[in-house]
Order: sequence, then structure tokens, then C-alpha cells
Amino acid sequence: MSKINYKALIISIIIPLATGGLSAVITHGEMQIYTDLTQPALAPPAWVFPVVWSILFILMGISSYLIYMKTKNISSGCLKLYAVQLAVNFFWTILFFNFHAYLISFIWILLLIFLIIKMIVCFSKISHTAAYLQIPYLIWSLFTAYLNIAIYLLNK
Repeated sequence: MSKINYKALIISIIIPLATGGLSAVITHGEMQIYTDLTQPALAPPAWVFPVVWSILFILMGISSYLIYMKTKNISSGCLKLYAVQLAVNFFWTILFFNFHAYLISFIWILLLIFLIIKMIVCFSKISHTAAYLQIPYLIWSLFTAYLNIAIYLLNK
């Protein structure tokens, strides 16, 4: 078992948390829109989202740390893919909440899901644990896609 590089681990966790935090700051004034919309079946209360996303961002950070420690290369193809999907994730929030572009944000989240799947496949070639840690993120993104398209259809 290798030693834990706590500095790298903390940085790896801070990156997705900061990305999510920044998108939350940018969309803060618009988050009320979610509760004002006609909700689909299975729609959770608004307080669930920051809790789930915080957990997912921590898992993403740990996963990226495992890949970094195996490759020792921040510019590895898998970590570049990770960075791209994180950027796509960031902009989905803005498209949905700030621009109220529900159809565009649905298409955008389909792109995100595609990138998450590619990332999981890439990660699995380096670390099965890192890949498995991304599975909850994929499942939640699929659920978010359901909510997104349902909100679009119910609030035309």
C-alpha cells in the first residue's frame, strides 16, 4: 500500500468542490427558480442538491487523486478528460438556472453523461477504484437528465 500524499489529495478534493462552489455562487440568485417550476414525479426538495453534489464532488476529487497518484502526470489523457467534464458540469448549472435554457441544458447534460462514461472507461484502465467512485456521479447525472427534460416538458 502506498503512502497517502495528503497535499495532492486535498488539492484533488478542493478542485471539484471549488468548481461546484463557484457555480453555486454564480447561480445563487437563480436557485429559487427550481421550487417555482412545475416539478416532475421523483423531484427531490431543493436542499438535497447541495448535499448530494458535495458528496459527489468529494468522490470525484478522491477518484482524480487516485489517477494522479498512479500516473504521476497531471496532463494525462484521463485527467484532461476529467477536467473537461468538470467544465461541462460547471456550465450546465448556469445554462439551467441562470439562462433557464432547459432544452439546451438537457442536451448539455447528455454531453456530460457521455464524458462521464468516457472518463469512467479511461479511469478503469488505471484504477478500478477510481472508476467505481465515479459511478454515483453517473447515476446522479442520469437522474438530473430526467429532472431536466421533465422540467422542460412540464414548464414549456
